[in-house]
Amino acid sequence: MAAKGESLAAPLLERSAGRRDPFVEVRLYRRGAGPVAIFRSDLSGPRRDRLDVRRIQANHGLRALYAFKPEGSRRGLRIRCDPAAGYSALPFRDGAAIALDGEPKESWTKPVSVIVAGLLVPALMAAVAVNGVPEPLLPSRVISGIFPPWILVSAVIIFARARTRPRAPNPGQFKVHSGGLAWKRQGGGKTIEIDKADVTSVTWMKVPRAYQLGVRIKDGLFYRFIGFREQDVSSLTNFIQKNMGVTPDEKQLSVSGHNWGGIDIDGNMLTFMVGSKQAFEVSLPDVAQTQMQGKTDVLLEFHHDDTTGANEKDSLMDLSFHVPTSNTQFVGDENRPPAHILWETILKFADVGSSEEPVVTFEGIAILTPRGRYSVELHLSFLRLQGQANDFKIQYSSIVRLFLLPKSNNPHTFVVITLDPPIRKGQTLYPHIVIQFETEAVVERDLALSKELLAEKYKDRLEESYKGLIHEVFTKVLRGLSGAKVTRPGSFRSCQDGYAVKSSLKAEDGLLYPLEKGFFFLPKPPTLILHEEIEFVEFERHGAGGASMSSHYFDLLVKLKNDQEHLFRNIQRNEYHNLFNFINGKNMKIMNLGGDGQGTSGVVTDVLRDTDDDAVDPHLERIKNQAGDEESDEEDEDFVADKDDSGSPTDDSGDEESDASDSGGEKEKSSKKEASSSKPVQKRKPKGRDEDGSEKKKAKKKKDPNAPKRAMTPFMYFSMAERGNMKNSNPDLPTTEIAKKLGEMWQKMSSEEKQPYIQQAQVDKKRYEKESAVYRGEAPVDVDSGNESD
Repeated sequence: MAAKGESLAAPLLERSAGRRDPFVEVRLYRRGAGPVAIFRSDLSGPRRDRLDVRRIQANHGLRALYAFKPEGSRRGLRIRCDPAAGYSALPFRDGAAIALDGEPKESWTKPVSVIVAGLLVPALMAAVAVNGVPEPLLPSRVISGIFPPWILVSAVIIFARARTRPRAPNPGQFKVHSGGLAWKRQGGGKTIEIDKADVTSVTWMKVPRAYQLGVRIKDGLFYRFIGFREQDVSSLTNFIQKNMGVTPDEKQLSVSGHNWGGIDIDGNMLTFMVGSKQAFEVSLPDVAQTQMQGKTDVLLEFHHDDTTGANEKDSLMDLSFHVPTSNTQFVGDENRPPAHILWETILKFADVGSSEEPVVTFEGIAILTPRGRYSVELHLSFLRLQGQANDFKIQYSSIVRLFLLPKSNNPHTFVVITLDPPIRKGQTLYPHIVIQFETEAVVERDLALSKELLAEKYKDRLEESYKGLIHEVFTKVLRGLSGAKVTRPGSFRSCQDGYAVKSSLKAEDGLLYPLEKGFFFLPKPPTLILHEEIEFVEFERHGAGGASMSSHYFDLLVKLKNDQEHLFRNIQRNEYHNLFNFINGKNMKIMNLGGDGQGTSGVVTDVLRDTDDDAVDPHLERIKNQAGDEESDEEDEDFVADKDDSGSPTDDSGDEESDASDSGGEKEKSSKKEASSSKPVQKRKPKGRDEDGSEKKKAKKKKDPNAPKRAMTPFMYFSMAERGNMKNSNPDLPTTEIAKKLGEMWQKMSSEEKQPYIQQAQVDKKRYEKESAVYRGEAPVDVDSGNESD
């Protein structure tokens, strides 16, 4: 049952007042796969509420569109359109986020061409082989000399048996060097590197249309690389023997289809053999449950939510072995039949129950993606998420990187585990596990590791016990066990001295973290965008319809090199300069609305400045005024000399810019008054344009010097008290690093430690309210002040 006002079709984006053109955000799938495209489509029709179905089908080569539910990969009703206009029959709400599944067009040229070539070419070659070469072609040296009839007959046979080479399900590049092996996925992703000292055995196997290379390492992992040619086998075998000292063995694959044979257990791998050939093999640590069924059957159940590749549509769920009582491989007795012996052997290696105690456990952890509360167990080679309805087992080899990202002015901290390949739940893939910890929660944990193991394998990586903030303890232990690197916030700071800016993506509100090597949007949908993947970014005016709300926000469009787009909406206007300076400092291409790409001289900057509010940012001005008395000439020189410094809230350059703008504004006002007294009344020109139609900047309103000073925040009182001590203890530290360290100290303080500064801020707030009331009552009315609002 849907709540009042809730749509059952798709989640809706918040409608913004004053949008110029109504639109919907479309996530397009192709036969259930994808999304293959994410874009905005303007609504058409008489009431501007109809989807242009014909244009979408033409742009993406589709013959039909259907409503689609990605969670269950199910199609809904077909979206019918008007035959004449091409618009949808049903209306769509402005700002809605919808999912569509497209049926591609069936091209008849390719199958017809294959059929014609397959019939015509062999027929011509057979005719030449039987009847001889036609007389007009006899003088040709190619026909009579190089290609005699018997070669043409052989070509007919080869052509008839020719088949296209199968495409690997997970293509990549394989590299062999003197230090070991490496494989990198095509299109980017995690690189698998195997040191030659860790290799225990190498095997070759002939699989359909290719060769498979199997590599087993000391940790028990087994890697399979498929797609080698026959000529690659000999060259790689010689190289591996010479550089690694390992002689590859040759195995044969059983293709007879027999389901009876023997079982070979080598380490943690179970291989089913038909005679001397291998039928299949499974990894015993992936077994979740194993039990006896009767006296002759052994049932194996596998983790159904383990890490899996995106191209692996199906997973092995369970497997049953029938072991007759006459079996001679596993000899038993009346009380313990052969099936029971096999079951006990499998139980030693299977991941069943508490066969392996976790190193450390964190109970009741809130995970946002996939949503739920889980018990997180960190083992020696994997981590497990145990919830009421789901159980995930993730190998440490699948962890690419860890992210530790605090939330600004919020008692929570994100810890993100990035996976490659991702975990899968049903048909949904989760490449990022988003965990939310309480920032000020303190825990103490002892690791279930012996001193010998800590000294041998985890020296300088793990300690016997940890005590501290829960997110720090969790990250340190997971980093030590998995070896993954940890990424923390970089140099970016928002106007509130935070690490992220508030925005929305695909109808979901969240935080956009500008990191040193990418952007990360959290918590849902978790989206990681690397700088190297970005083609350009574009600042867009939010809702350019003239509404008052539109002047407070803007949008950030990120276009990737693969033509995919991410639109981050509803970013506050006072974050523009921080974002622009950060993006410009990373040498990324910036495309403004005007298309000039000239940074702050573009249209977006003019639009953002052209607002009805006070052009002076009160937060930045407050920081400048309070820090002005503390800044010295020496600090200013440090700031100018440090080229890598990205600026700080205490930079005095903003005051100089404000003074220049004020003087220019006075001149412009006086010139306007003179022009209005000497010229006749003319037709009103558009706002923000000169007589020739070119755009101009609105004059910056001069701030009243008699206005009361705004109230200070508790953090500013803390900064004023500690900034001098920080500067004295670290004289060479840049201004931005001082502000960063003060922010970190403030976040780690308890509520009791912050109380004195909160009381000072409350007293200052009452002072400001009292002075503001007196100021508003005595201040004269300025007829030239425009649309000024207090």
